[in-house]
Amino acid sequence: MSYDPLRAPDHAPLMPGPVDSELWLSRAFVAEVATANIHDTAEMIKAAAGLHYRLAALVAALDAERGGA
Repeated sequence: MSYDPLRAPDHAPLMPGPVDSELWLSRAFVAEVATANIHDTAEMIKAAAGLHYRLAALVAALDAERGGA
């Protein structure tokens, strides 16, 4: 079985906003996908990809705030 990853190993680094903004965006997206239909494959893929991106941006913002990665 083969697959395409969400991003390539040489992907461009995320350019996160301030932690407060990233946290707000993450909470908003969690609320948006909370009602996604578990039986709808497209909705689950959208939710998983979006949550992956939001979490990555939040972690990058925290790393940037703390002065490292």
